[in-house]
Amino acid sequence: DERLRALDDMMGGVLEVRREDILKMDIPPPSFTSRPEDLWSEEEKKTFEDYEKKVKELNEDKEEYREFLRNEWKKLEDSIKETTQNFDESVCKLSEKKVKSEMVIYQEELKIVNLIYALLLDEELDTREAGLHKFLTKKKKEKVTLYPVFLRCGHVDATHLRIESFLPHPQSLEHGFIKEFADVPEDLLDELLQLYSHRPESPWTETFLDTANPYMKGSPEDYQDALSLLKKAMDELDSPEHMPGGLDQSVWERFCLARRNKMESVELVKWKALALAEMQAFLQRRVDENEKMKSELENIFQELTWLKEEKMKLQQNLTVQFLLKQGQVELDSTAVPEYSDAILINRSVVEELNCTLAAQGEKKITAMVEFKDFSKGIIQLEWEHKKMKMQIQDLTEKARDIVILPISKDCQLFLTVQNYDTHIAQHLAGMEQSLGVMDKLHKKNVKNHQKKVRELKKGIRLKEQANYELSLQLKEMLISVSERMHIFEAADTRDISEKITKQRYQEILKQKYLRNFIREQEKQLAILQSEAE
Repeated sequence: DERLRALDDMMGGVLEVRREDILKMDIPPPSFTSRPEDLWSEEEKKTFEDYEKKVKELNEDKEEYREFLRNEWKKLEDSIKETTQNFDESVCKLSEKKVKSEMVIYQEELKIVNLIYALLLDEELDTREAGLHKFLTKKKKEKVTLYPVFLRCGHVDATHLRIESFLPHPQSLEHGFIKEFADVPEDLLDELLQLYSHRPESPWTETFLDTANPYMKGSPEDYQDALSLLKKAMDELDSPEHMPGGLDQSVWERFCLARRNKMESVELVKWKALALAEMQAFLQRRVDENEKMKSELENIFQELTWLKEEKMKLQQNLTVQFLLKQGQVELDSTAVPEYSDAILINRSVVEELNCTLAAQGEKKITAMVEFKDFSKGIIQLEWEHKKMKMQIQDLTEKARDIVILPISKDCQLFLTVQNYDTHIAQHLAGMEQSLGVMDKLHKKNVKNHQKKVRELKKGIRLKEQANYELSLQLKEMLISVSERMHIFEAADTRDISEKITKQRYQEILKQKYLRNFIREQEKQLAILQSEAE
């Protein structure tokens, strides 16, 4: 389409120019810019100036738009920061609310758990108590059933006494037998006594006499059978074949009757003893069961009392949750604090205790300071005591040295002269007079030496002047000597040279003598100066 193509070519595909399109805009340079500036015409220069103005305006617009965009960007950043900060604050508030709500929820859950635990524990204690009561009633019923058995314990004791009364002593039996058969000769009596003590063989059976006891086994028929067997055996023994020779038939019959009565009574006692042993065993078992039942009942009663105490504790020691501020709980520092032994104390009490502790601490500190000062005083006194001891030792040593020390002349004078001070004063006065005289002599000698020094200095000055003159003469003489040497060399006259050499030698000796004399004078002058000083 031509219209769309024209719009696209001219306006970039839009009807209105947007502000952000300024950054994309570029002004094309003129075509003559490819040529050098020297070849431009006036119109081209004007068009180039217009081009520069437009470019400058476009750049300014672009810079303004960039600045506008920067400001907008900063505003957006500030708004984003503000929104993020507000969002963070709202998130923090929501997190705090969440923590508080979770804390409240956990507290309520803890309350619910504590209540459930208390209910379960109470229910368990109730069930345990009901079970113990049921077991207690059962044991009481068993104890009631055992009561008749213990009522018959007296019957067992009576039976035991009766059996003991039935059991005669062997000596009493022999004595009664001898008394009853006193009319029999002794040899026959001994033989009858042996037959009397002889027991026939009978089968061992367990039978009991009285069927009225509920503990008995067997029946009276068993006892009758055993008794009939014993009678048969006794019939065999009572036959005349076993009768000793020379014994009367009536005595033998009486003997058989006595022996039969004895055997029947012994058999009866035997069966009664067996019944008594069984009754005692049964009684012992029942007594053991009774003791066991008593111990079980005691344990049940103890457990019931313990359950009652636990129920009372659960009813009295209630678990109560408290929200305590930080710093109000004083417990041992552990990873997980245990509040089972915790005690709630008023803050004023703790503060009073802290004040008393601080006061006691100050008292202790003052006492320690006093103790320290006192100990320091003791140490100082000990040191002074040691010092005095050492002084005493020094004084004793000095006294010993004084005793051992030999007496000098001064000590003798001090001891012999009465007015030692006046003597010393006189001695000092004499010494001062002698010192004055010596001082005068010294001053006089100094003056003499100074006079000599002045004279020597004067002589030195004269000698120095003479030496100076001699040195001048020496220079002149050296000059003349050098001239004469030249002349001598030129004239070659030996005689003249010998005279000159002699004169020169004499002058050298004279100069040497003068130098030695000057040295001696300087030494004497130095000695006099040292003495004068």
